Amino acid sequence: MANETAIVDLDAIRRATLSDEPYPFFLGREFLREEAIGDLRRDFPAITKPGFLTVDRTVLKGRFRTLIEELEGPAVTDALSEKFAMDLHPFPRLTTIRKYSQAKDGRPHTDGQSKIMTILVYLNDDWPEGRAGRLRVLRGPERFDDMIEEVPPTMGTVFGFLRRDNSWHGHMPFTGERRVVQVAWLRDAKELERKKKRNAFAQVLKGIFRR
Repeated sequence: MANETAIVDLDAIRRATLSDEPYPFFLGREFLREEAIGDLRRDFPAITKPGFLTVDRTVLKGRFRTLIEELEGPAVTDALSEKFAMDLHPFPRLTTIRKYSQAKDGRPHTDGQSKIMTILVYLNDDWPEGRAGRLRVLRGPERFDDMIEEVPPTMGTVFGFLRRDNSWHGHMPFTGERRVVQVAWLRDAKELERKKKRNAFAQVLKGIFRR
């Protein structure tokens, strides 16, 4: 039976089509329940720096904290394990939050080998067609127009994919507010700690150079 107080709707993952070309991914809609959206807008962290911040370096409150708890909970991992036909429970998670993008962000990349899979949950009210900042599933790193799918970063959109050597993705350069939560399942705890330390160091540098 569905949890009537839950923020995420796991059926958004279950009913999304799983594509295999050029790598395994799905694009889901209405992942966030309509009745929770106003609270999520209100409780989104007051982030002032660009880039992704780990949740342990972010002040979480209210319903947004509940969202993070649900994303890191076993039910989401269950749904994704079923979707991709692999058990993700043994792998540690790294959850990060972004509020602002810079022009240098979004270059085509595949993610490092430390990642098993990733989901992105978007929390922007609107994103017009053709606007930069829309993630694309790419066939290769050379051209943004050589794409399989385009992901609108609008409220409740969820995008998940397995990391592969050809899991190219990225978006056209965009500067400004672009709200997203990313959860990545990593190969082991050492990779998790390494990424947390690297993220913390990067945020220190950004603080220095923004002064």
